[in-house]
Amino acid sequence: MPDGDGDVNPDTDEPATDAAAAEPSGPTPPVRPTRPGWFGWRRKYPRVAAGVRIGVTVLAAVLVLVALLIPNRLDRLTLESFFRIPVEAVFLAAVLLVLPSRPRRITAVVTGAFVGLSAILKCVDMGFYQTLARPFDLVFDWVLLSDAADFLKDSFGRTGELLAVIGVIVLAVAVLVVSALAMVRLADVLARHRPLAVRSTLVLAVAWIICFTMGVQYGGVTVATKGYTQYLANRVQYVRDGLGDAEVFKKQLPVDAFANTPSDQLLTGLRGKDVMLTFIESYGRVAIDDPTMAPEIDKTLAEGNARLKSAGFAARSGWLRSPVTGAGSWLAHSTFLSGLWVKNQQRYRTLTTSDRATLTSYFQKTGAWRTVGIVPGVRKSWPEGKYFGLDHIYDSTHLGYQGPYFSWTPVPDQFSLEAFQKLEHGKKNRDPIMAEIILASSHNPWSPIAHMVDWKDLGDGKVFYKIKKEGTNPTEVWKSAKRVRTEYRKAIQYSLDSLTEWMQRYGDDNTVLVFLGDHQPVPTVTGGTANRDVPITIVARDPKVLAKVSDWGWTEGLKPAANAPEWGMNKFRDRFMTAYGPQS
Repeated sequence: MPDGDGDVNPDTDEPATDAAAAEPSGPTPPVRPTRPGWFGWRRKYPRVAAGVRIGVTVLAAVLVLVALLIPNRLDRLTLESFFRIPVEAVFLAAVLLVLPSRPRRITAVVTGAFVGLSAILKCVDMGFYQTLARPFDLVFDWVLLSDAADFLKDSFGRTGELLAVIGVIVLAVAVLVVSALAMVRLADVLARHRPLAVRSTLVLAVAWIICFTMGVQYGGVTVATKGYTQYLANRVQYVRDGLGDAEVFKKQLPVDAFANTPSDQLLTGLRGKDVMLTFIESYGRVAIDDPTMAPEIDKTLAEGNARLKSAGFAARSGWLRSPVTGAGSWLAHSTFLSGLWVKNQQRYRTLTTSDRATLTSYFQKTGAWRTVGIVPGVRKSWPEGKYFGLDHIYDSTHLGYQGPYFSWTPVPDQFSLEAFQKLEHGKKNRDPIMAEIILASSHNPWSPIAHMVDWKDLGDGKVFYKIKKEGTNPTEVWKSAKRVRTEYRKAIQYSLDSLTEWMQRYGDDNTVLVFLGDHQPVPTVTGGTANRDVPITIVARDPKVLAKVSDWGWTEGLKPAANAPEWGMNKFRDRFMTAYGPQS
């Protein structure tokens, strides 16, 4: 019998036998002393070690619960949302308790990594909701990540872009590893304390059923939740819808009321006119309706309207509903020009590789206009430009601008319009022009922004170096939502002033201006509204031009009334072509 300090067989945990004691002794290899856990610290500081073990387990549980409970929108992120019972945690605990050791650890690793991956996706969703008012699209939105990197480079430089990208990659890997380790830790704890774990799991299951059945709430949120499962189900459905959307859009492509119209019958009501289709970046309804911005914007619109009237122009305004909000200007442009609802990148690529005619290509088809594009936001090859029926494209490198960038914006709006005048509109003995013009000064982050200078002083744009130096810093501006909204409002005012002053200065009897916003700004400015309306205005000196749209019910002047007609942006092309077609 072993005594109080009895020897124990280290392989079997059984007392050593007499036979084993009687084995002949001989030279034995030296035994390397073992130092249990943390280089012997667990033996040396048992209380500290116990506290650390408990702390690590608690942190692991908190990490998993936060990943399961955290919403994918910042506006739904509240303290109460984390004090709930997720049914997924109860179910996962039950699964881990019934599995043998090796399958349990494998399941823990895989499940932990998956929970970490979904937590990353939720964080990406938060960013997309803050920018585009929608979640990240797992089918179509990967291309936008490179656009985001370009935005960082333009706003904070190449170094800032590299540091941000490296930081995001390192953080994502860390989240996956830590979440997997946390799940393994919890699985081991459940196995070591199986009786207590089983009882606790049963209690939580019963509590969840009772709370779910009775609809128990705390702080406005339900205590028993299956939100994580619902989130995953919504994600799966979102992907399925995206994959099926391609076939839906392909069926819509060939449906075109003007496809067989002879070219000599297209846009006859505008023959001999210079037509400018002008997009103002992020010019959304919020600029006109929001009480904190409306007084200044109203003043700018009123001054612009007076400016146009003094030059003999009149205007009519309404509302269009954009397919996007926050960003994605090219989707709005192609929706407006194609007459199709282009809501994602897949539709855009399908459209621009098809033979679907656009409003601009119909102008080109008539042979009565020279079609040009003024696209200062384009800084690299843009093969889609030819699809839109533009005879010549002036990007940021072909406008003669030698001044500074204003964050994302390569060329200030006033200079872009002056370049259009010099390069195309101001030429003598020319054909009528149809110009697609994209004004980019009101592009996020709205800091620093340009301001108006005397048109005669624009030169090659170097005058803007001083203006930029005196402007605001985007890093400082974006610390305050109020300052962001103020700078946004100023940027829109600058774009509107540039356009109306150009019309007053260079417009004539044959000038027809159609200008509109492409989408609402980011939720930081809109306050998260779901409204996607943008203003649209037609300006002309010839009364016959506006007479053709008199039945549209649009508001006189540059500011559409609150109850002015609101159409989907994809409806404008056909209504415009009908109004200015031969039947009118």
